[in-house]
Amino acid sequence: MTARIASLHIYPIKSCAAIDLAESPIDRAGLAGDRRWMILTAQGQFMTQRQWPAMALIRPAITADSLELRAPGMPALSIALDGSQLGEAVRPVTVWKDTVPARQESPQAAAWLSEVLGQNCILVKIDAQAQRPARAEWVDRWRAAHPDLAAAFDGDHDFGFADGFPLLIANQASLDELNQRLAAQGHPAVPMNRFRPNIVIQGGWEAYDEDHTALVSANGVDMALVKPCTRCPMPNIDQQTAQRYDEPGRTLATYRKFDIGVVFGQNAIVSAAPGARLRVGDPVEIELDF
Repeated sequence: MTARIASLHIYPIKSCAAIDLAESPIDRAGLAGDRRWMILTAQGQFMTQRQWPAMALIRPAITADSLELRAPGMPALSIALDGSQLGEAVRPVTVWKDTVPARQESPQAAAWLSEVLGQNCILVKIDAQAQRPARAEWVDRWRAAHPDLAAAFDGDHDFGFADGFPLLIANQASLDELNQRLAAQGHPAVPMNRFRPNIVIQGGWEAYDEDHTALVSANGVDMALVKPCTRCPMPNIDQQTAQRYDEPGRTLATYRKFDIGVVFGQNAIVSAAPGARLRVGDPVEIELDF
């Protein structure tokens, strides 16, 4: 089967629900609109489904001029995209080991999210001047291993509030193989949304061939697979109900545990010309690392 883009997804607010896309602009920061906002506790800690699984029930939509938020039992909330509701002060916020500048959204957004999550919190948007490069140790290792491809990926790969890289790419065949293992144990299949990828590729790869892939390309966009994605317990959270389970994490850990942790999917950096776009159904070229 010819490899193609099976689906595209962005997560405008870190750790909240996805928006499924038919097409998207893409640049060195990843898919447009991905993880530009983040929820903080009143003490400034960034919030994720790891501790607050109800974040899965916060469902964003992006219109021409606003970020719309919905959650069960709540009225919709509209947040202007033009920055008119942002606070004037730029504040440092921390994501794992990185500290980046951000600006706080409106008090109305804070009150809405606090009611949904049952905890005082605020919403921040990454500052337009923020520079948060992808993990240099992994990017440099990939460049050194692929000198014939490295020039296109020179320079920093700044992105938003994702965990460590501009893109997460997943292989449908790998999920199919995991679901076969789950079925053999009497467990239900899990959807790909448990792993929260940006791009899902179907065809061209056997299960876990992404582990041994240097580069994937689609519609003139090159994506270097620089680091396996290590998995916390978040794939055990049902993205429709916010219920937490033991699977698929328990099964995945029996055969996908490496020195860096339990792995599913690949983090990627991007080389794309101005105005580049990806579309569901785009053919994908795969350059294996064997």
